[in-house]
Amino acid sequence: MTLQQLLSPFRRAIEEYSMIEEGDKIAIGLSGGKDSLLLIYLFSALRRFYDKKFEVIAITIDMGFKDTDQSKIEGLREECAKANIPFFVERTQIAEILFDIRKESSPCSLCSKLRRGALNTVALREGCTKLALGHHADDLAETFMLSLIYEGRISSFQPVSLMSRTGITVIRPLIYTAEKNISAFMRDKPILKNPCPADKHTQREYVKDLIRKIQDDIPFAKERIIGAITHPERINLSGFMPDKKTEPKK
Repeated sequence: MTLQQLLSPFRRAIEEYSMIEEGDKIAIGLSGGKDSLLLIYLFSALRRFYDKKFEVIAITIDMGFKDTDQSKIEGLREECAKANIPFFVERTQIAEILFDIRKESSPCSLCSKLRRGALNTVALREGCTKLALGHHADDLAETFMLSLIYEGRISSFQPVSLMSRTGITVIRPLIYTAEKNISAFMRDKPILKNPCPADKHTQREYVKDLIRKIQDDIPFAKERIIGAITHPERINLSGFMPDKKTEPKK
């Protein structure tokens, strides 16, 4: 898998959903995992030839875990320097809040809100208009299944969404990129290991395993789920929407 091959679905998502406008300043939420680090390489490459001029910075949220490998954070800084992308680290006490103060048994939802808040703070301070996150096609399918199973809703994250409080627009340019292709390209890159004790023990991990098991019998199942989400013409639930004009009176 080459960077050029990964650029194709990346650029397709950007153009289909108008993710970049002339003069944008884009903040990459750089967790240090394979997905967000790939965004560094892709945005750096895209910027060389894209017809709209834009700036890019990277923001890493240090959650305050005692065993965070600081040398890996410096490795992220080096990768950003190679790509000529300014790098910012925001030190936080998120880990202490989650596990010492609140003692959360299911910390993912609150963790996501706290990290997003920290990202927004730096992005606003640096004058950014967009926040790019590394959610890929597999995440799209998993989020759909999570919502369906645990919340009883047919929903997933949006490719583009405006955060009204900050005025920053969240973009997810990897929505057409398969996780297996990301893993193949990022195999030799300086990935930062997730120090969270809840990692690999979450509802998302359960759903990821569930989809794998379904694929044992139906190999194309995940692709069908992703296709159903990304092709609105395949959604046929209109018959379940009550017509208020003919709805019987209670």
